[in-house]
Amino acid sequence: MKIRELFDPKSTAYAGRTVYSFEMFPPKRDTPIESIYGKMEEICACKPDFISVTYGAGGSGADNQTIKVASRIQNTYGIESAAHLTCVRNSREDVDETIRILKDNNIENILALRGDRSPDVEPKTDFLHASDLTAYLVANSDFDVAGACYPETHMEAASPVEDIRNLKKKVDAGATHLISQLFFDNEAFYRFRESTELAGISVPIEAGIMPVTNVKSIERMVTMCGASLPAKFTRIMTKYADKPDSLREAGIAYAIEQIIDLIASGVDGIHLYTMNNPYVARKISDAIVPLL
Repeated sequence: MKIRELFDPKSTAYAGRTVYSFEMFPPKRDTPIESIYGKMEEICACKPDFISVTYGAGGSGADNQTIKVASRIQNTYGIESAAHLTCVRNSREDVDETIRILKDNNIENILALRGDRSPDVEPKTDFLHASDLTAYLVANSDFDVAGACYPETHMEAASPVEDIRNLKKKVDAGATHLISQLFFDNEAFYRFRESTELAGISVPIEAGIMPVTNVKSIERMVTMCGASLPAKFTRIMTKYADKPDSLREAGIAYAIEQIIDLIASGVDGIHLYTMNNPYVARKISDAIVPLL
């Protein structure tokens, strides 16, 4: 099933409610794929509408851990999966091979990304921007292609206006829906959503939510993506920084509060960054699924 059908009132897959999805990441290339099976089973038991799988370090093609995880989600647990695919790690030949293998594994959805550049790895140059990769996938396959967006502006963009213009290029290239980077301030997401509407971007946008479970990991993610930290959020991190169990529960409660407000404000979907943590996924799902 194409994930875009979940948002389309004319589709039989449309349920008339907020779409609820997860993100998982694959094990490292030198780690057995079986190491993730237990967590995967527990996370899939939450029955999200789909699960996206981040781009692993395993390269392209059959050796890619991303495809192996996405295939198991799709074919063993019967949950729609979306494989992340990046520009910086893939040539045109790599993409063609990935398309073939994804089809062989009954996967119909791709999240097209530029990917993070690394000083240790020479980037591929066939696709310089996510919009280039999106256009190629749309022209050369029948995959449903999603894109990423940044409610608080991509860190490399010259301005919010430029960032929205680049996002419009991605949508015009064929991205049928968008998944946002994490954020902790809903008002930032609402301002962003208004900006996309003014720019003529009308595809569904899922809000990316990451529960706080570890202060250092959140600080690292914020450094990478530029998300702001509201005073309320900062107080939680400060108070429970030395109490990991309490921080986890407070972080879950903050995420649930965010999600409830987003649902009440008519968000198209919630995309939960699970960090492969079944406990967090279950606690949040138990709280918000009845509200969708």
